[in-house]
Amino acid sequence: MTEVHIEVSGLTMAYDDFIIQQNLNFKIHKGDIFIVMGGNGCGKSTLLRHLLGLKKPLAGDIYYQQQNLWQVSAKKRNAIMRANGVMYQSGALWSSLTLAENIALPLEEYTDLSADEIKGLAYLKLALVGLVGFEEYYPAEISGGMKKRAGLARALSLDPDILFFDEPSAGLDPVSAKLLDDLIISIQASLGTTIVVVTHDLPSLFAIGTDAIFLDSLSKTLIAQGAPNDLLHDCPHPVVQQFLSRGQS
Repeated sequence: MTEVHIEVSGLTMAYDDFIIQQNLNFKIHKGDIFIVMGGNGCGKSTLLRHLLGLKKPLAGDIYYQQQNLWQVSAKKRNAIMRANGVMYQSGALWSSLTLAENIALPLEEYTDLSADEIKGLAYLKLALVGLVGFEEYYPAEISGGMKKRAGLARALSLDPDILFFDEPSAGLDPVSAKLLDDLIISIQASLGTTIVVVTHDLPSLFAIGTDAIFLDSLSKTLIAQGAPNDLLHDCPHPVVQQFLSRGQS
């Protein structure tokens, strides 16, 4: 059995007294491309914030390889979180820095590498996402799809154990979205990284997902888990079927 990388147990998420999702129970295994899906307002991004340690649960537990995220010291929790990489929906690049300088920032902050070593690694990470030759470009000088890839390069800068993506295909044309999906699959295959993706994009989740959960906004809980293609054919829940088969004739 594949090692459990993250385990969520009895998780309830809320803003003040307003419950977003309750009693969530699921496991993310090492090497998964794990999809968090559901309709608008169901709590996908809120769950991402909880998994990243940015928001404390109202109830329940989140374990990283058997370490309870909210029962360890703040120093230990920060160390756990530093082993993660995040690619934000917008790319979240610093506009005043070149692509190489953006990738170098985490390396400057968290390593003792020399300036030359950091520059070399920044160029290497950009090469990994297909941006050779664009190292000295500024974010305003490249396309939306390239910004996404540069954001991915920065997420990879510290060689994370887990990569988190927030709606990676948002704002991309179908060709650029497909290229990004292929890149995600390639990175998982070559690096063995566990990947967690928040998305509602059907082509993407079917193309890359090895496991998935569906968050229901009405019942405010998880109502299905499994590989997206399996859920499409086998899940009896009408809400899940409607979500996964939308756009089909």
